[in-house]
Amino acid sequence: MIQAGTGSSKKAAKETLDALLDTVTLSLKKNKKVQLVGFGSFEVVKRRARKGRNPATGEAIRIKASKGVRFKAGAKLNGGI
Repeated sequence: MIQAGTGSSKKAAKETLDALLDTVTLSLKKNKKVQLVGFGSFEVVKRRARKGRNPATGEAIRIKASKGVRFKAGAKLNGGI
């Protein structure tokens, strides 16, 4: 789809997409918010440690603190679906 939209070669389109994904990943690893205007934004969120249950046994367990990525859709993406 990128190839058809830009008129570039398949190889160039793949390299462009890979570079974009690498840049987004690197920025998130540095705890930076990434905003793609109109599409949406990605940001790192911290989850606190909490108590949970093992669904197989019902045993109480402790879930460690962790980090995750949150995506919030932009206006064009939200309104265009």
